[in-house]
Amino acid sequence: MRNLAIDLLKIILALFVVGLHIHFLRDSFPMLSYVLVNGLFRLGVPVFLMISGYYFFFINDFAKLRKWLFRIFILYAIWTVIYIPLWKDGDAISNIIFGYHHLWYLNGTLFAGILLFFLRNKSPKLIFSLVLLFFMCGYTIQYLGNSHTFEGETDKLFNKYPMYRNFLFDCFPFLAIGFIIKKLELDVKRNPSVWMVLISVSAVVLEAFANITILNLPKKDSVDLLFSLLIACPVLFVYCKNLSFKTDSKILASISTAIYFIHPLLMFYIYKSSNIFIREFEDFIFIISLILSSLILVLMNKKLKYLL
Repeated sequence: MRNLAIDLLKIILALFVVGLHIHFLRDSFPMLSYVLVNGLFRLGVPVFLMISGYYFFFINDFAKLRKWLFRIFILYAIWTVIYIPLWKDGDAISNIIFGYHHLWYLNGTLFAGILLFFLRNKSPKLIFSLVLLFFMCGYTIQYLGNSHTFEGETDKLFNKYPMYRNFLFDCFPFLAIGFIIKKLELDVKRNPSVWMVLISVSAVVLEAFANITILNLPKKDSVDLLFSLLIACPVLFVYCKNLSFKTDSKILASISTAIYFIHPLLMFYIYKSSNIFIREFEDFIFIISLILSSLILVLMNKKLKYLL
């Protein structure tokens, strides 16, 4: 039986990722948009990683690791090919190595998983120390970039996403936290209340608000790494995991994956269309297209095993 609450959470997280990519409410309510896009919606990828890390605990030999890596690599290869029309005219080498747009998540998860596998038998204290160390490195690089501390080429370098949004500074910390939760059975020993969830998630929004009002980070710059995510993500994950809702269907999990993979393609062809009708109803068309294409992908995945 599957955990229905986790599968529903995945749907919400996938929609969070869509929301940050379309810059939800940016034109009508810029401040609200910022705290959502660079705050609340940033829960999406870290919680996905944490869920993966939790179940990575069962990857305890090389045979299982090879199977796990093969699945991620095939997903990465398939979707990289699908997105060729969008990245072939850009920095092709960078897009292949680091992953085009949202596909960096697969690339990062793959290499973070390899590192975590070789650390799996080390003490949780050591693993968590590395989590904090790598996260701090990523956060520092991100902040130096967003605050434009340097000038010229150095500033451009620090503002390149792969500098901090990579397997070591972003993916490994959250993957490892999920692993530690399972290893120490923290989900059994602790049961966060709904108030803890609301407070920790609110802290994410407040940190985003502080970034723009106190730290004066530019509105146009993305902020992937937030300190509050280190608390809010495990609290939210454990709370949902401990809800006693079960299902024997995998469809919701598959839909969440489909939404994640397909939405940038739809964004490109709908929001950049020159067709007058599409431009007039672009939001509605995007939503309908997202729903239909996700369902189609789920059906196709029954025949094409590694599509989702």
